[in-house]
Amino acid sequence: MPKRILSGTVTSDKNEQTVTVVVERRITHPVLKKTIRKSKKYRAHDPLNTYKTGDAVRIQECAPISKTKRWEVLA
Repeated sequence: MPKRILSGTVTSDKNEQTVTVVVERRITHPVLKKTIRKSKKYRAHDPLNTYKTGDAVRIQECAPISKTKRWEVLA
């Protein structure tokens, strides 16, 4: 089974080797038929601390690295 790849924006780079990425998706409301923006935060592994707040990144699923990290930043 292929690993999921998501794209988002870095919102925090304060932790060592970790970035927080917000992934936004658009869905249509089932009743109102209005487009709604939903977002979710993911913590991703960034071993070289190369990404800063505001950068657009792609993240990929990986084996658990820590209690909260299950994603890694694609180079």
